[in-house]
Amino acid sequence: MSFASPIFLLALLVVPATLAFGLVADRRRSRYGYAFTNLDLLAAVARPRFPWRRWLPLALLLLSLTTAATALARPRARLPVPEQNATVVLLVDVSGSMRATDVKPTRVGAAIAAMTRFLTELPSSFKIGLIAFSDSSQVISAPTHQRQLLTAGLSNLGAEAGTALGDGLETAISVTEHSLKRDGVRRSPGQYLPAEIVLLSDGAQNEGTHSPLQAADLARRDGIRVDGVALGTARGRIVFGEGRYVDSVPVPPDPAIIRAISRRTGGESFTAHNATRLATIYRSLGSSIGHQTKLRDITSWFAFGAALLLVAAVWSARALAPPVP
Repeated sequence: MSFASPIFLLALLVVPATLAFGLVADRRRSRYGYAFTNLDLLAAVARPRFPWRRWLPLALLLLSLTTAATALARPRARLPVPEQNATVVLLVDVSGSMRATDVKPTRVGAAIAAMTRFLTELPSSFKIGLIAFSDSSQVISAPTHQRQLLTAGLSNLGAEAGTALGDGLETAISVTEHSLKRDGVRRSPGQYLPAEIVLLSDGAQNEGTHSPLQAADLARRDGIRVDGVALGTARGRIVFGEGRYVDSVPVPPDPAIIRAISRRTGGESFTAHNATRLATIYRSLGSSIGHQTKLRDITSWFAFGAALLLVAAVWSARALAPPVP
């Protein structure tokens, strides 16, 4: 947090001055004695059930003064603001290793459930696209506002073949840029485009013509962030064959390559070992993606808080005043 007029923070000096005045006034008041002939009444008055109550009004008043003095300095904070023309492209790995059951019900099943829920987290003004990749890339849906098309596309995903991660990422970059260009969005020098690619994959590349890091460099050059999620556990295996000819192949995830892609593009990276964690990641992305951080004036917040605290101080002073004997 910063302040547009920090000189007014000197008004905070009134807080310790008010505290000192309150303590002195309380001490002077305690010097005066009262005569009681009823000892039972004296015991009831002199032994309060809640001794903190006498200080609550002063504490609330001091908080009100502190908040009001801060408001005078015009505080500002960096807050997320929804971007205009935001575009999100879901890029999902549907290679054969996504059939592994270490993430229940399967890796691809958990991914479909998390992404389906993710669609409901994003503002309806956002355009969302869906691309699947295995040994090649397939554009299931170009960025659109029609969520039902995306939901239908997700429900038809299946796992097969190899992993062409670099090619999939390049396809996602091309689709993202084409969508933004069609909307008339141009990148400002040194700024990110109002778009992000959310990549979910469980393994290292074993197919394709472009490396993942080459594709990441392309995304960085074009100002597109890539948020990556590595899905699966080291115990993941897929089974081939039937009966006596069954073979089991280990398919551990490769979070290192996902982390490298995200780091190069300015995005975030995550690792999900189960469906619950995966759902949490997508929920978090749904509340933050498509936003940019801007410096906003929050003076009104502090002014409103100061008024509420002042009302509370006055109310508590009246409601908690000791009874008059």
